[in-house]
Amino acid sequence: MLKYSIKRIILAFITAFIILTLTFFLVKSLPPTTVVSPDPNVVFAWYLDQADLGYFLYDTEPIAGLGKPIQTINFGDGVTHYFYIRPILDQYFSWIGNIVTKWDWGRSTVIEPNSSAIHIIFERLPVSFSVNIISVVISVPLGILFGIIAGLKKNTWIDHTISTLVMIFISIPSFVVIIFLVYFLGFKGNLPTMWPTADADPGLKAAAYIIPVMALSFGSVCGYTRFVRAELCEVMSSEYLLLARTKGLTKNQAITRHALRNAFVPILPSILAEFIGVFSGSMILESIYDIPGIGNIYIRALNQSNPDYNVLMVDMAVFTIVGLLAGIILDLSYGFIDPRIRMGEKNS
Repeated sequence: MLKYSIKRIILAFITAFIILTLTFFLVKSLPPTTVVSPDPNVVFAWYLDQADLGYFLYDTEPIAGLGKPIQTINFGDGVTHYFYIRPILDQYFSWIGNIVTKWDWGRSTVIEPNSSAIHIIFERLPVSFSVNIISVVISVPLGILFGIIAGLKKNTWIDHTISTLVMIFISIPSFVVIIFLVYFLGFKGNLPTMWPTADADPGLKAAAYIIPVMALSFGSVCGYTRFVRAELCEVMSSEYLLLARTKGLTKNQAITRHALRNAFVPILPSILAEFIGVFSGSMILESIYDIPGIGNIYIRALNQSNPDYNVLMVDMAVFTIVGLLAGIILDLSYGFIDPRIRMGEKNS
């Protein structure tokens, strides 16, 4: 298991490196961004910082052979500041060097001009994680419970009712569900119709979690219900369960000691996979409900007429790393849950 874990971590690192490298070159191939700020000092400070980091060339005289400068700044003192874009390959090596030596991922151009891009993302990361973790904590027990009920009551009206509701709600995306919830629980009810400000009342902040958590939980509950029902029905019809009954175990004993235990082997690791699915799906939901998380920032940085590439890169890195780490934990969890499928065991 240790050897396998080290191998997976190395492969995850290589995968993240390749994904972020491709993303960097694709982003840098787009039209260059400009800083959006009414203060010329902020604009000048951003370009000067980017020149120090190795992304631009800077001089107070035009540089021959580099074409048109990306930005010229004149404060009225007779001195003109010229900034030129370096070749993409030079920028790439500067980007790698700045991350490794300074942990500097660049500065924002639109979201918060001249602020650290990684600070902007990390500042909003707790909100995204809290909404998604609460959603998973609520949806997993409910989904497992409904799945067990449907599996044990197979082909009864209870099973048919649960299965029908699951098929209906699992087909509706979370961003559609939240629109209905905002209308009925927000405008027609007493819950906030959008995420409150930072200085809002704590009670209002707590109430603001209800609508987005419910919107994210609907699909997860339905997914777990269907998955648990299918696994439990398969186990219930297995030969070893019939053997347990013939040895004298009651139906309830056979279900609790064997059926549920074996059905949960593929279910428990899927909780991590479900978290990643919810985490990715909350991107649009955060924009609709104006949740100040990294999903909302990603949409804002991407949809601007003048995209914020540095914030976009850090956001992409977070989603990539979280997904890869969850995949590693997911694979390792199989071995801890069921020793029969542990990796790296020597053949006896």
